[in-house]
Amino acid sequence: MRSYGQYCSIARALDVVGDRWTLLIARELLLQGPCRFTDLRNGLPGIAANLLSTRLKDLEAAGLISREDAPPPIATVLYRLTESGRELEPVLKALGLWGLRFMAEERPDDTFQAQWLAYAPAWFTTDADPDAPPAVIQLLAAGESAVIELRGGQVHTRLGRATDPDLVLDGPPRAVLGLLSGLIDLERAGELGLSTTGRRDLLTRLRPVAQDRARAQDGVPG
Repeated sequence: MRSYGQYCSIARALDVVGDRWTLLIARELLLQGPCRFTDLRNGLPGIAANLLSTRLKDLEAAGLISREDAPPPIATVLYRLTESGRELEPVLKALGLWGLRFMAEERPDDTFQAQWLAYAPAWFTTDADPDAPPAVIQLLAAGESAVIELRGGQVHTRLGRATDPDLVLDGPPRAVLGLLSGLIDLERAGELGLSTTGRRDLLTRLRPVAQDRARAQDGVPG
């Protein structure tokens, strides 16, 4: 393992997770749970098989992931995060929230997957009206689908489609995720190709975490 050679906790952390692809491997294991090698590779478009193998070995040596044989009839190895690996979740959430400022541009060669559509509202939005009745929002973007369920004051997400959603958001990832994260408003999302069907008022319940932080910094009550 390469090292920055510095007696600093940030440097030591980057010794372990600072290599390219490493944190994205942790992201996929957080989102998907225990994964086969092929599951991980499919969730990381562009990574070479030999590089993924190297990164997995490094993470296992550092104690961040473990490997185990899957039960029959699946004859394969499953990779999962250890307790130390799972402790990266708040780090990834903070990094993702900070990185939203760079999401204004959707590049033509960017790939996009369903699990990324699903985790964004779960990580980056809150329910602004926790006493309101449950509601379901269907997200459709770039051929991928995910569902937001608002209930009990919590924002829950899952992959797939809802049978009878209260609201459907359908459009390019930049429009769907931009609207949910607070980067753009509904009018701008419409200009980018977003269509809405159903109860638009539910969008007021999905308050971006960034807005909550801004309110806290300004001393404004939630």
